[in-house]
Amino acid sequence: MIKLLETGAYLVNGTDIVTESAEVAAKTGKNITPEEAKKNTIAYGILEAHNTSGNMEKLQIKFDKLTSHDITFVGIIQTARASGLERFPVPYVLTNCHNSLCAVGGTINEDDHMFGLTCAKKYGGVYVPPHQAVIHQFAREMLSGGGKMILGSDSHTRYGALGTMAMGEGGPELVKQLLNQTYDINMPGVVGIYLTGAPVPGVGPQDVALAIIGAVFNNGYVKNKVMEFVGPGVSALSADFRIGIDVMTTETTCLSSIWRTDDTIREFYEIHKRPEDYKELNPGDVAYYDGMVVVDLSAIKPMIAMPFHPSNVYTIEELNANLDDILCDVEKKALVSLDGKIEYDLHKKVRNGKLYVDQGIIAGCAGGGFENICQAADILRGQSIGSDEFTLSVYPASTPIYMELAKNGVLADLLATGAIVKTAFCGPCFGAGDTPANNAFSIRHSTRNFPNREGSKIQNGQISSVALMDARSIAATAANKGILTPATDFAGEYRKQQYYFDETIYANRVFDSKGAADPSVEIQFGPNIKDWPAMSALPENLLLKVVSEIHDPVTTTDELIPSGETSSYRSNPLGLAEFALSRKDPAYVGRAKEVQKAQKVIEAGQCPVEALPEMKPVMDAVHTRFPEVGKGNLGVGSTIFAVKPGDGSAREQAASCQKVLGGWANIANEYATKRYRSNLINWGMLPFLIPQGNLPFANGDYIFVPDIRNLVAEKAEDITAYVVKDGALEAFNMRLGEMTDDEREIILKGCLINYNRV
Repeated sequence: MIKLLETGAYLVNGTDIVTESAEVAAKTGKNITPEEAKKNTIAYGILEAHNTSGNMEKLQIKFDKLTSHDITFVGIIQTARASGLERFPVPYVLTNCHNSLCAVGGTINEDDHMFGLTCAKKYGGVYVPPHQAVIHQFAREMLSGGGKMILGSDSHTRYGALGTMAMGEGGPELVKQLLNQTYDINMPGVVGIYLTGAPVPGVGPQDVALAIIGAVFNNGYVKNKVMEFVGPGVSALSADFRIGIDVMTTETTCLSSIWRTDDTIREFYEIHKRPEDYKELNPGDVAYYDGMVVVDLSAIKPMIAMPFHPSNVYTIEELNANLDDILCDVEKKALVSLDGKIEYDLHKKVRNGKLYVDQGIIAGCAGGGFENICQAADILRGQSIGSDEFTLSVYPASTPIYMELAKNGVLADLLATGAIVKTAFCGPCFGAGDTPANNAFSIRHSTRNFPNREGSKIQNGQISSVALMDARSIAATAANKGILTPATDFAGEYRKQQYYFDETIYANRVFDSKGAADPSVEIQFGPNIKDWPAMSALPENLLLKVVSEIHDPVTTTDELIPSGETSSYRSNPLGLAEFALSRKDPAYVGRAKEVQKAQKVIEAGQCPVEALPEMKPVMDAVHTRFPEVGKGNLGVGSTIFAVKPGDGSAREQAASCQKVLGGWANIANEYATKRYRSNLINWGMLPFLIPQGNLPFANGDYIFVPDIRNLVAEKAEDITAYVVKDGALEAFNMRLGEMTDDEREIILKGCLINYNRV
């Protein structure tokens, strides 16, 4: 079904995979090195066209367009305003698809929307009102373009199927683009995803995506690399099918994705009245890839990603045949994910040897596409979802899709089954919509199934869980009244409806400045929209208290700062920070604030021991070796340890919430994603690395890092730190990893705002 090559490989004429250069020469008559052939990938050509550094090993990228939604754009624009923003230098689209319900927190959500609208007018942007489209569908329909690059403040910013290389990053990276700065990375590796064959009826894009994620996530095969989809199997897939696979590449931890394009994608642009934005993209005659994933589409079966990660994949057939064993395995993993804080028993969902689910959701940037919904409706047509606990909700990804479903009768077919069809909204993906009952089990064609992504709260004793599936198998399960059923059991006909895009919907509702800024517009604020607090520069010496210790194999950004209803506070840095680690370590905020008292006293020119008496014996120990450390050259803050933090969302608040609570660093064995490490740096936090093994410190310990400011400035590779224990200093080593000069300067100045402040 899926094969991973152990080495890099050449792709010859777009069809033949070759591992030896001699074989390439025999086939083509050309002697070409891997280094030369790497330049013939699609990814290399796009990156080269957008690189401003003149050095393809050290990229400085400027993007063509930017996009954000309503739980990120306020913080981004506030940061840019503090740094002197006068106008948006590139097209910047502000969508409203996360806090669009305006149902939590009084006026908070709509205040954010009005902030966005007035900023679009003042600075020359585009504003998409609530319920019109989810961020990524609008980008596909209106922003994508062959050979272009788009940067978005959402991790699922992926438009590679349309020939657009897109990346999801934390807000500060968009701030840099708004200030005419660059996105700085080393040239990423490029991994070929070679598709052959064609999917069998009943297999959808989520099935293919989950199979790939299951094959590459745990081994890091594509981590921080570009996935380039090639091979004859690409042409067997519709545009919607390709898009559905592409959006899920985020869950592999890759940096970005790109696909070869053909007449199917040309037709997509023609349907959306933008034929000029199509560009044919193919690798060169001989292209070299740093790895190769070979996918036989015809061998893919309906898949399910069990709680609590998209990589926890099985075929539905395998799950149904081995229910007891697989459910036991999931329950064991849940003990780690949920820290054993709550009873978790999936066996209660088994009745007469069948697995029953309580809820089905087809939604958002992954599930809400036209083709997914039409084929789900074909399976359900003439059926009923029943009158028991099972429910089914469908969220078309945009109003144009919703309109076409109404015109072609699919909407009526769905409603007749008992399903509910709702407007474009990302809530089911991040825990703010269709929260199931306690102990319920939900199957969803959405992007993630991390703990609490469905809205439950462990700290309140509430737990439900999500498995990811394709819309087709969700529909088959719904037709079977909640009994888990693969769509390949459906023997009926798929009608293959034609899609017609109605551009007047956006023309009538979306505000588009056409790039013209109007400085006379006054920004509309609400009482929850707050400025970022002042942040200090990096001190000469640093005393850190460990205030949380997390030993899960991977820590998601959801666990660092929860989504769901807390998203209403994304425009309020201090208000949101109260929720930091609340579902993972509820004591974290209190501990961090206690340590922060000492730093505030230092900034006031006073002795920190008076605010934090426990520091006295710590400082006594420090003075035994570093007697000069004290007033004027010491900073005090908190840090957390996590094995591998930062998987999942691009949200900058996973870092900024720690920073506004006095955090100066993270310590980790590795960082799950490039974007989380970048978020730490942009908020002035040191991304320390230590080897796996026995930790030299524990939660509650103090760590002294002498001369840290000079070490950062001088690009030191190794950092000697000291754990303070029993009145003595015990040395251990940490590393900071590679940083650009700008990143070091951001750390030294305390955050990106300070770096850019005018």
